[in-house]
Amino acid sequence: MVAENKPTSRKNKDIFRFLIAVGIILLLNILLINRYFRLDLTQDKRYSIAPVTKKLLANLKDDITVDVYLSGDFPARFKRLQGAVRETLEEFRVYSDDRISFNFIDPSGSTDPEKRNAYYQQLVAKGLQPTNLVSAEGDKKVEKLIFPGGIVSGKGKEVPVLFLKGNQAASADEQLNQSIEGLEFELAAAIRELTQTQRKRIGYIEGHGELSMLETTDFISTLQKNYNVFRVDLKKVPDLKALDAVIIAKPLLKYAEAEKYKLDQFIVGGGKALFLIDPVNISLDSIRTAGTVAFPLELNLQDLLFTYGVRLNGNLVQDLNAGQIPMVVGMLGNQPQTQLMNWRYYPIINGFSQHPITRNLDALYGKFVSNIDSVRARNIRKTPLIATSPYSRVVQTPVNVALNEARQPANPQQFNAGPQVVAYLLEGQFSSVFRNRPLPAGVVAASVQNQARPSRLVVVADGDLIRNEVNPKTNQPYRLGLDRFSGATYANKDFATNAVDYLLDENNLINLRAKEIVLRPLDRLKAQEEKRKWQGINLVLPLVLLVGFGFLRLYLRKRKYAGA
Repeated sequence: MVAENKPTSRKNKDIFRFLIAVGIILLLNILLINRYFRLDLTQDKRYSIAPVTKKLLANLKDDITVDVYLSGDFPARFKRLQGAVRETLEEFRVYSDDRISFNFIDPSGSTDPEKRNAYYQQLVAKGLQPTNLVSAEGDKKVEKLIFPGGIVSGKGKEVPVLFLKGNQAASADEQLNQSIEGLEFELAAAIRELTQTQRKRIGYIEGHGELSMLETTDFISTLQKNYNVFRVDLKKVPDLKALDAVIIAKPLLKYAEAEKYKLDQFIVGGGKALFLIDPVNISLDSIRTAGTVAFPLELNLQDLLFTYGVRLNGNLVQDLNAGQIPMVVGMLGNQPQTQLMNWRYYPIINGFSQHPITRNLDALYGKFVSNIDSVRARNIRKTPLIATSPYSRVVQTPVNVALNEARQPANPQQFNAGPQVVAYLLEGQFSSVFRNRPLPAGVVAASVQNQARPSRLVVVADGDLIRNEVNPKTNQPYRLGLDRFSGATYANKDFATNAVDYLLDENNLINLRAKEIVLRPLDRLKAQEEKRKWQGINLVLPLVLLVGFGFLRLYLRKRKYAGA
């Protein structure tokens, strides 16, 4: 009788243990039903959402929809981008308590060419830039237009988001990886643009020959999506306390001491500033047939910036990696024949720091740039942001600049100055340049403010960095960064808007651009050599293990129940 009860007793114990396990699982589900957590076990935390993004999503009060135009048949690398976008949006949906919804749409889904082209035009009008994808199908090359981006909509507004970004000089895999690194920032920035209620105030300083309204149309209109921008004449305002930041873009006339005082006190008091200064007076339109003498430009701002920690040098930087200008190379009958020639005074800048302002940025287009030196300044942290290529040359001024230089071949031995820094970020508590000096004439103030508050400045030795070209026939502005001779678009607008965002970003949302996903590429040669070996291991070894496990389990069962 005792022997007969043993199986029953064992069966009851198994049932009891099973019921306890089920009860524990149900209890855990009840306790954790309103709690959400995920574990990101990747070394670079590629699936983690930053706290600033979680806060932005948790504070959403309205529903937001993201239409993603990354659906359809395209190569594996775009499938990877599609998957990364989906994963990021899924995280956004969870942390926003389902206020974020998303749809994946194939813009090429229509079989009607007219409807498909009309849909393409709608997407372009909304701000999405298409990419012409060339893929091989058998012996043929097939071209397909894709839109690697999306539209974030809510509260009756729409914001375009481009997913495929990064440095064009990088390999396709690296550029894709850079794009994936920036997904969280691009989507979070678009959501912020839709939902923000308080807007910072930016003053665009004028009255000294700065870039005109038409020449800054693209940049200013981009800033106006997130900020209130005003044009400010320092002669007409008592101070700049009503502003959060100022922009000084390519002044040509000297600043009066009283005007410099207002700038100084604004910055010392915690105001932010973006300086885009040409230390040398020269432009392509001013160069005559025999050449034009370029000489340093006196703006009465050098001592201000020197006190803050940088010196803008009165020179010009030439670079072998440069843009092109049209030159007349001959005549065909009565018609002049033009050809694009390298113009070494127009460097294509591709040297960036890993700071969030410049990380994964595409190349910039500079025009008559100068270099910047870092000088000693207490309590100031200085970060070089952009630099020319290693094949640079520094030309001291005054110097005669002639268009015929474009016709002459460059001597590589002369371009050995190495990378030249042309932009700095300064952070800290700035000392006043008027400290221990008498107040300028016309200034009514009790004393100079010396109790500095933390502030940030970006100083660029190229006033044309934010200048968009203007069509001489229609008087309409081109988009910022467009080189109308080559048709390429450079990242000047991205750099300038990133700089302003960093200066004014109290929540440090732009720091999301510092996210890094380590690319671990396969050794393609080794993979090809060991292809059959690993195919065999992957196909045969699981079967061997499965059969071995079956025989082992059969042996153990026989051994266990043989003596029962």
